[in-house]
Amino acid sequence: MQSQTFHIGGNGGISIAAEATGNADALPVLLAHGGGQTRHAWKRVTADLANAGFRPIAIDMRGHGDSEWSAEGAYETRDFASDLVAIASKMDRKPALVGASLGGLAGLIAEGHLAPGRFASLTLVDIAPRMETGGVMRVVGFMEEHVETGFSSPDEAAEVIARYMPHRRKRGAGKGLRRYLREKEDGRYYWHWDPAFIRNITLAKRSDPADQERQFDALNDAASRLSLPLHIIRGGSSDLVSEDAVAQLLELVPHAEYTDIAEATHMVVGDANDAFSAAILDFLKRNHSPQGAVT
Repeated sequence: MQSQTFHIGGNGGISIAAEATGNADALPVLLAHGGGQTRHAWKRVTADLANAGFRPIAIDMRGHGDSEWSAEGAYETRDFASDLVAIASKMDRKPALVGASLGGLAGLIAEGHLAPGRFASLTLVDIAPRMETGGVMRVVGFMEEHVETGFSSPDEAAEVIARYMPHRRKRGAGKGLRRYLREKEDGRYYWHWDPAFIRNITLAKRSDPADQERQFDALNDAASRLSLPLHIIRGGSSDLVSEDAVAQLLELVPHAEYTDIAEATHMVVGDANDAFSAAILDFLKRNHSPQGAVT
């Protein structure tokens, strides 16, 4: 199925790269990836959504992929959330929002605090207001490790990823991986996102130990305000979102639906794409018509 790549204005006019697939008249499903990823993380999911009659629109979050980098280093969760609100405001219909990790946190703030009622539904992919500190630090550590030095080749990057995700079958440095890398003039390969993104996170953690708790409190408050259809999908082996964290979220949002995908880690989409697609399609079909009317 043909896709269309374009740019759309985020908050403050920052240019956000997007890729839409399927019928332009169908209900838009806005796909927001996790930190350090790009819109290509949703490649198989977008095909499944389009085949089911929806209009998936996968974006590169600010500072990631082909989207513009923030000259001011504006990479707080609220900045990403403001982009989602700006993008949704340009659509003829309220989009259903699916957010993985960072994308889910931004979705919580966008709908809970910035623009209640802007989205038709929200799916959180292995994210919750309260996260396991150890899991967060493992993700941050992986992203920080090669941010300055890069890699001598895509093959070296593939080796690093294989060590980070030993549960997955090792993959070579194919076209998919190269989309996450930029070759610079020094001949080395660097992640396809702004280093300021991860520097800001680590700086905040080191300079202000209470920063994490304030973020948790803000996310809890945003979640408590949600009234739209909400779906939580957790990787059964996630080290970032515990079952207790999900239970706490379900107390805040009693009408929310919960899916546990046993064979997946925090990287749910890549670990178990078929099970993930089935879960989001079941939720979307029960709550929306592909033509846009909420059922």
